[in-house]
Parts: sequence; structure tokens; C-alpha cells
Amino acid sequence: MSVGGFIFWGLVAVLLVYIVILYNNLVSLKHNVSKAWSNIDVLLKQRHDELPKLVETCRQYMQYEQETLEKVMQARSSVATAQQQGDIAQLGQAEGALRLGLGSLFAVAEAYPDLKADETFQHLQARISGLENAIADRREFYNESVNINNVRIEQFPDLIIARFFNFKAFTLLEFTEQETVDVNLRKLFD
Repeated sequence: MSVGGFIFWGLVAVLLVYIVILYNNLVSLKHNVSKAWSNIDVLLKQRHDELPKLVETCRQYMQYEQETLEKVMQARSSVATAQQQGDIAQLGQAEGALRLGLGSLFAVAEAYPDLKADETFQHLQARISGLENAIADRREFYNESVNINNVRIEQFPDLIIARFFNFKAFTLLEFTEQETVDVNLRKLFD
């Protein structure tokens, strides 16, 4: 074989190795997004299981606040539905409504000293608050993973491999307008 043949086959081998490396990196990014979503999913399920206990504990004390309790349970249902359907945009909206409902519930609980002193309520409030913080952290990690994936599949030369192997962009878990507005604390305590 001539020197030109060696060079040609050497370049083909380098190109093939480069394509394999790009493909493997894109696969890794895709699975990082899935892993990040799974981490959120676990926390959402844990919170989903805790909310009925919190509402039932509050219901025993808050006979006149049924509307607040119902909003929390409706939001919980919306989160579960969006989660089951894998609808990230709807999940973001439902999550916002649930966070607002929980904020209202905890604010209203301030008016019930017996409820605030209840050990079960304190435990559930701490547990749900901890889960909310963990969900926020995982949500940030998920969005970062999605962003990295989405940028890579649009950059050259990754774009060629991504299109050829049908890699898709993922949807960010975005905040609703309600979540970005400052909370009116005076309104909550009036």
C-alpha cells in the first residue's frame, strides 16, 4: 500500500473515532437529563405521599379554612397528572400552584396556635419544606442538564450526529409568572 493509502485510511479511522466519541458524548448527555428527571420524580412522589397527611392534620384544626386545603389537594392532583403524562410545561405550572397553596397553608396555620404546636404538623411541615428545597435543587440540576444537552445538539459538528441519530431537545422545567412575583405577606395575614 502506498503512503497516500495509509494517510487516507488513517484519516478515515480518525474520523470514525471522532464520530464515535461525539455520539457517546451525546448519549451521555441524554442519559444525564433522564437521571436528573428521575431525581425530581422521586422527590415529587415523596412529597405527593406527605401532602394528604399534612392536609388531614390541618383539617382537624382548621375547620374554616377548607378552601385553602382544597387548593393544596387540587394542586397536588395537577402535579400528579402532569407527572404521569410527562408534560414538563404543565408540571412547571402545577408545581407553581402547589407551592403557592403550601405557602398559603403555612401562613394560615400561623393563626392556629394549637395546630402550630401539634408535633405531627411540625414534623410534616419540616419534611415538606425539606422536600421543597430538594426539589428546587434538583430542578436546577435538571434544567442545567437540559441546557447542556440542547446546546450540544445544536452545535457543529455535534449537530450532524444528533440529527442523523435523531437526538431530541428536552423541555426546561420553567417557573410560572406567579412564582417570580414577590409574595404579598400583608395579604396572607389579613
